[in-house]
Amino acid sequence: MENLNGLSHKKGSDAKPERLRGVHARKQGNAGAKQRMIRILVAEDDDSMRQYLSRALERSGYEVVAVDRGTAALPYIAAERFDLLLTDIVMPEMDGIELAQHVASVAPATRVMFITGFAAVTLRAGRAVPEAKVLSKPFHLRDLVMEVDRIFGRDSASGLS
Repeated sequence: MENLNGLSHKKGSDAKPERLRGVHARKQGNAGAKQRMIRILVAEDDDSMRQYLSRALERSGYEVVAVDRGTAALPYIAAERFDLLLTDIVMPEMDGIELAQHVASVAPATRVMFITGFAAVTLRAGRAVPEAKVLSKPFHLRDLVMEVDRIFGRDSASGLS
């Protein structure tokens, strides 16, 4: 499958993440210090949903790394810094709750947002990671971007309708 950057993306152990960089730099940090883009790790096993999420966040100025399952996110969490983990809850190999708990143990400053279409799973996620946000499917991409903007104290300028 071809991703948004024209790079091949396939499921499996040799899958490479999709890397997207926002056109309008959303930055964080002190005004006098060198600022950097807010980085988001997206873990979503549905190819179309992963691409939609990545594209909406990238267009809103976030740097995005997208993977197709929780286990594929582990090496990136270990090697890179992310400001937000945006993860589906129901995924093969490692679900989003397990992934979020791992992130909390190795990168406690990383915020977590779950997306799910299952009400019962939403309750489980709230108990397992109480500080995480939960966005229930279906949702409009504009709502996702507004919620991410809210997490980082930004005025939403997504341009999504």
